[in-house]
Amino acid sequence: MPNRAERRAEAKRARKGIPAQYDQTRGRGRGGMVDEWSLQQKSIRLQEGTDTEGAWKPSGGPVEEADATLTTNPNYSNPKLLKAPHSARQWARVGSWTLIILAAIAFLVVMWLPTRPMWLVWTVAGVFIVGVLSLFFTAGDPKHNPNLDQNGTAV
Repeated sequence: MPNRAERRAEAKRARKGIPAQYDQTRGRGRGGMVDEWSLQQKSIRLQEGTDTEGAWKPSGGPVEEADATLTTNPNYSNPKLLKAPHSARQWARVGSWTLIILAAIAFLVVMWLPTRPMWLVWTVAGVFIVGVLSLFFTAGDPKHNPNLDQNGTAV
């Protein structure tokens, strides 16, 4: 006679799932198994149009097609991205970028010299460092940056 734990386990198995005589998994998990009969019945009901319980129906309004033609005429002769500097800070920013570009060109020239005087390398490096550090001082207020959205993300 089975003990109490075995009887409880058997009763638990009998309460859930399919009966043991129909269990093709023989106690293994049924997670990966497909119930082919219910899939076929669902397919038949969908083809006949009688299955309305799980059918998806659109909840939005009618979909309007967007006009793909370009209706605007962009004016490339006066772009707003490139404006002349109009303040001392913007002129200083132009000067900073000029120093950086000149230092980069000087690095390329010094690199190909057969004899590299150390004072020249240090001078070019110093000009580059001054150019980069001056960008921090000439940078504008991020609140007035037109390339940032309200969260500070670049657009």
